[in-house]
Amino acid sequence: MKKFHRAALGAIATAAVVGLTLAGCASSNSLSGGGSGGGKAESITVGSANFPENVALAYVYGGALKAAGADVSYKVNIGARSAYFAALTKGEIDLVPEYAGSILSYLDKSANAKSGDAVKSALDSALPSTLVAGTFSEAADSDSLNVTADYAKANNLTSIADLANVSGSVIVAANPEFETRPDGIPGLKSVYGLTNLTFQAINDSGGPATAKALQDGTVQVADIYSTTPSITEDKFVTLTDPKNLFASQQVVPIGTKKKLTAKLLDVLNKVSAKLTTKDLLAFNGRIGGSEKADPQTVANDWLKANGFTK
Repeated sequence: MKKFHRAALGAIATAAVVGLTLAGCASSNSLSGGGSGGGKAESITVGSANFPENVALAYVYGGALKAAGADVSYKVNIGARSAYFAALTKGEIDLVPEYAGSILSYLDKSANAKSGDAVKSALDSALPSTLVAGTFSEAADSDSLNVTADYAKANNLTSIADLANVSGSVIVAANPEFETRPDGIPGLKSVYGLTNLTFQAINDSGGPATAKALQDGTVQVADIYSTTPSITEDKFVTLTDPKNLFASQQVVPIGTKKKLTAKLLDVLNKVSAKLTTKDLLAFNGRIGGSEKADPQTVANDWLKANGFTK
């Protein structure tokens, strides 16, 4: 599912963009095409990666544009980053919701920006001249270190740095590559000075096995993507990352300058201003939980709740 949006999105081979979900309809013409003068609504095709959270985000941004008067259609579930970003640069789609740090790394393998402002500056420089990034949302889907509420209370933990004050060994669970990743165990040691860590590989990307190991005390800390529903369902405490060990993965809309007029970009930025990580957690909980909600339904509900649609 959504675990594919990390670096794997840039590396997984995907089939050509054919037979994709295509939906769309015209609405009012309050937003005319850039300089066309004919009053015709701007036509925008919104794409997405092939995991539910990103599909929901495509419908969120696209739905806001439609409500503002754009003629919106969709090509969702395109595939990995290599596929949907190619579609964007070729003009086959006009807009896609992205994750800041991941798309920066995809565009610039040597990039080392971590904080939101630094990533935004680097991303603006790395993007092809035909594309533009909107403002960053508060919503982020990134690595996050989590502990149980009881463990946090017993050890007075609120940030990653606080782990240095825990007596005895602290077992950290994550995917196997976390043991050698620069922002994994090596980074925890070099950036935060943590010398009391023991690594436990659990290869499910912060999924059920990782959550269970955290719950039963087999491990004390777990790397879980910040929008994984178990964080709220199991009342885990996410430790803050004051030194920006993990690069910003804030949601950001990226589209073609040819289609994203100033008015359209303003609409997208207003969406980003209201979108939160808690929203992404709620999206994933509804889509992947017992409700099995459709991503477009989830998006429509968010748009209505936040005043973009009636």
